[in-house]
Amino acid sequence: MSTSSDGVFRSLRSFNYRVWASGAIVSNIGTWMQRTAQDWLVLTGLTHHSAAAVGVVMGLQFGPQLLFLPWSGYAADHLDQRKLLMATQATLGALALLLGVLTVSGVVQLWHVYAFAFLFGCTTAFDAPVRQTFVSELVGDGDLPNAVALNSTSFNAARMVGPAVAGVVIASVGVGWAFIVNGLSFVAVLISLTHLRTQELRTRGRARPARGSMTAGFRYVWSRPDLKAIVVMLALVGTFGLNFPIFISTMAVRVFHTDAGGYGLLSSLMAVGTVSGALLGARRSLPRFGSLLTGSVLFGVGCALAAIAPGYGWFGAALVLIGVAALTLTTTTNSLMQLSTEPAMRGRVMAIRLAVVLGGTPIGAPIVGWVADHYGPRWALVVGAASGIAAAFVAAREMRREAHADETSVLASQDSDHDIEA
Repeated sequence: MSTSSDGVFRSLRSFNYRVWASGAIVSNIGTWMQRTAQDWLVLTGLTHHSAAAVGVVMGLQFGPQLLFLPWSGYAADHLDQRKLLMATQATLGALALLLGVLTVSGVVQLWHVYAFAFLFGCTTAFDAPVRQTFVSELVGDGDLPNAVALNSTSFNAARMVGPAVAGVVIASVGVGWAFIVNGLSFVAVLISLTHLRTQELRTRGRARPARGSMTAGFRYVWSRPDLKAIVVMLALVGTFGLNFPIFISTMAVRVFHTDAGGYGLLSSLMAVGTVSGALLGARRSLPRFGSLLTGSVLFGVGCALAAIAPGYGWFGAALVLIGVAALTLTTTTNSLMQLSTEPAMRGRVMAIRLAVVLGGTPIGAPIVGWVADHYGPRWALVVGAASGIAAAFVAAREMRREAHADETSVLASQDSDHDIEA
């Protein structure tokens, strides 16, 4: 395991990865500005602090991951990934600009936000699987875990900056300008994609088009106990735990009675934890199942501590712990699933992963929002804590299965050796 700074950032030795990362960090800041502004607009501008409405927005934005699963995984495995990314990133930028214009002009309504959330979700359904598997074309399998972790570092470093900047923008010029800034930020990604050295991309073999290819992806995952355990863990945490817009916004507004700046600061504090978790992942040479067990336990404990936090500062500290745990879970599952999957199947397997971790939101977010509305934001966090503990039990069970399988294999090998000696 490398612990030097050179080891932590080793993927940046690649020209293509450096170019990609430079464009991604700009766009990621814009994305977090939009997420913060969108939740704030719904919670304080278009409703009277309705957590359920925020949950509906989340459901519409992440639901298409399930809706388009048969086609998004197919696209990631069969189409030119760089060109597909250019199309999806341009579309996301255009949608952000349109929502910004509606908001700045003062005509935006709640149904507009719902509609744009769904359109964002439809585009992201095709963008996310290819964006995650495209990393292996930039750096190859040897540095894949490091590149995945650095991608998460970039995304969550932007999470420290974006919400705080959004809070300033909202307070000074209005929520709509945060959307417009996000739309313009996608230009950076498009520029980076056009400047990649295409001859240096490690293009893997494309899967042959065939009927039932997505069904083959499901069969592949379900035939692998390790992948199946990861999917179950992601389903639990993704459905009931990764509802941070609801957790943070309702605690900020209802419990601590803060303004947009205070809300943005809480999101940035959580990002301190997620960046730390991503950098810890970048230091690891290989992803291991034990990290999933640790991350699940910490996630459950962090949500429980946040639920009982007596003040704003204590809540912010708990968010840092939750951030470390969440990124440990997501980066480890990403690397484990990619490295243990046949290259021709990666797009479909990653589409299934994303559909599970994000597609559970249409189910979980409205439920968590309803709990927050009827029983209070603290009880919504208790639901998140329970999801982390349940995921930890799944991880522990899979680790016991693997240990038993290894022991059986060793015993069988010894018996074989004795037979040969005899």
